[in-house]
Amino acid sequence: MASRLMFARRLMMSVPGVACARFAWSEEEPYQHKITGVDIVRIHHLSELGFASKRVSNRRSFGYAKFIGANECVLGDIVLREAAEPTTLKAYMRAGPRATLHFDPSETRVAIVTCGGLCPGMNSIIKNLVTTLKGHYGVSKIYGIRGGYRGFTSVGWDAPLLLTEETVDAAHRQGGTILGTSRGGFDAEKIVEWLRAKRVDQLYVIGGDGTHRGAYKLSELCIEKGLNIAVAGIPKTIDNDIGVIDRSFGFMTAVSEAVRAISAARVEAECNAPNGVGVVKLMGRNAGFLAAYATLASQDVDLCLVPEVPIDLVGPGGVLNHIERVIDAKGHAVVVVAEGAGEELLGVSAVTDAGGNRQLPPVGEWLCDKIKDHFKHEGKEATLKYIDPSYMVRSVPADASDSYLCMTLAHASAHGAMAGYTGFTVGLVNNRTVMVPIPELAKASPRAMAAHGRTWERVVSITGQPASQNSLAKPLPGTTKI
Repeated sequence: MASRLMFARRLMMSVPGVACARFAWSEEEPYQHKITGVDIVRIHHLSELGFASKRVSNRRSFGYAKFIGANECVLGDIVLREAAEPTTLKAYMRAGPRATLHFDPSETRVAIVTCGGLCPGMNSIIKNLVTTLKGHYGVSKIYGIRGGYRGFTSVGWDAPLLLTEETVDAAHRQGGTILGTSRGGFDAEKIVEWLRAKRVDQLYVIGGDGTHRGAYKLSELCIEKGLNIAVAGIPKTIDNDIGVIDRSFGFMTAVSEAVRAISAARVEAECNAPNGVGVVKLMGRNAGFLAAYATLASQDVDLCLVPEVPIDLVGPGGVLNHIERVIDAKGHAVVVVAEGAGEELLGVSAVTDAGGNRQLPPVGEWLCDKIKDHFKHEGKEATLKYIDPSYMVRSVPADASDSYLCMTLAHASAHGAMAGYTGFTVGLVNNRTVMVPIPELAKASPRAMAAHGRTWERVVSITGQPASQNSLAKPLPGTTKI
């Protein structure tokens, strides 16, 4: 028996290029995983596109233990599932310093822009980009573009900032972005013309999946116009709904801030009689990751509503009866609702903002009204306390964990662009920093929780809420279920 267990734990290598992993979970015969190869998702390199490279040796003033080789990669999926057919594994190029630089740092000009909504850690990203590009590589000039994509082209906006290590020294201690931000205002032709006129060699774009789609258009237009410019992205979203990567910077900081709001709602619900109900609305347009993670972290929530799971409002398995049962049992209840939940009941708005995001119905206020109406119908009184900390959770500085993540992402982006890669973004995949082609990330975004996935299963087990009878509904348009 012991020998069988030892055998089951071994990874056996057979013919070249084919790995056969044998696992025996019981007395049954072991099965095989046949891996036919690893497919590395490649990034465009400017020299391969015909642009002249300076081929400068990367100085090792900070004593890097090693440079990253062109074929080093990180597997995209480290979980092997039983499969009848041989499998080719997808992998992403490992991020990090390269031995040879495409650009001569002493001649290199850089632009940095932040777009879309605020997120904890944006200033940490800016600071670490500047300190890496200036302090390590010694680039000649860094422009900080004011107010998002609009800052390249709009008359009347403040002129770009000239960023130095001194100007960003304390930026990481502040929430928001020292450059300012906005939605919309994207004009690829005018932006590329600005880059050409200022002789910019590298553009760093910090933003969500929509911003990244714009960044890729810029990289393609630069190539089309024969401009030797590297375009690199760093993904940002408070909703954690960007695909491919493990998580977005700032997300865990937002979870911590959301837990504070939930704690306040619990205190209000406990202390206000009769039948106190605390309702907290959190961000989450297409995905309920923030609401779900805050629910799991707080351990104080009795009902969590997210966009991925349609709401059963009434009936024995409805959420209103669940709230009533919770109050009957302990005298109060705490509810968390994501801003995008309940559209199947409230309707989908055709109105969009400058970034193309549809206007969301006021689900928090609507839910409070429904709870009041339900208790009134039952001849009971309910004391509602509604908390909307949406902008509070995203406007704070990054916590320690996110600050570290921001540093690694900024370093990875700078190393990739200096080496000559373009049209890429960076992120954690299986807790390793990688470079991802922007189209790959955009195609997988926005992502959403699976209604029968582990995260949601944990939420339901914590809250005790009934499983939605509509949870087999199709995901929201444009989302990828995980």
